Amino acid sequence: MMGIFRTNITTVQDRNNVIHAISAEFSVNACSVDLEDCDRVLRVVSPQSLAEQTIIEFVTRLGFSCDILD
Repeated sequence: MMGIFRTNITTVQDRNNVIHAISAEFSVNACSVDLEDCDRVLRVVSPQSLAEQTIIEFVTRLGFSCDILD
């Protein structure tokens, strides 16, 4: 699974917290947030077949907006 999402994550600390939380909760090969991009793009690569909605709900519970980036 490779998911690409639009978020409202803006700080390095928030980015690190979200990446750590996702990595702790799910089996991921890679997880990143591009703070320089206007969409604050979150990329999640996992060997599991995670539903995009699962990531959206998880990030939302962390207090951030998260939507599929078209």
